[in-house]
Amino acid sequence: MGLMTSLFGGASKDISHKSNHVTAPTDASVITPLNPGKFSSVRSMPVCEIPRYFSTEEADQLKELAKEKTDGARQSKRAYGAMSKIEEADAKVHKEHRKYEKTVADSELKKKRADAGLAKHLHGLRPGYARLGFGLEKAETDATARIEAIKTKLLGGGDK
Repeated sequence: MGLMTSLFGGASKDISHKSNHVTAPTDASVITPLNPGKFSSVRSMPVCEIPRYFSTEEADQLKELAKEKTDGARQSKRAYGAMSKIEEADAKVHKEHRKYEKTVADSELKKKRADAGLAKHLHGLRPGYARLGFGLEKAETDATARIEAIKTKLLGGGDK
């Protein structure tokens, strides 16, 4: 197990496995090379396969249907235009959010590097603290020895 494993967990195959999540579409119905969608079309009426005559009623109905479909096409164009703008806006928000997440990740790394730098610096101070401790112990031992020497001098040479 290496550093990357300890940081990200699991074996390295898990990291490449995570790329499947990155490349996964945002929705199951999104058109991608692996999901080209349905090549369907709109057909408001069947194809007239042979030449024929139409009655006045049929012609009037077709003319009315043509007006409806023409208006429907105009409204559909507006609606698809609006939906396209919404998709573009969604994509901008998505892109900016990912940019923000990159900033968060970069900032977190800077913070962790600063933490590691401080930890290294503090570890570098340990010998100095150890010397302080040894110096204090020596000072205590020396003071105790001098006190014993003074007691010995004052009390006349030894314990009685």
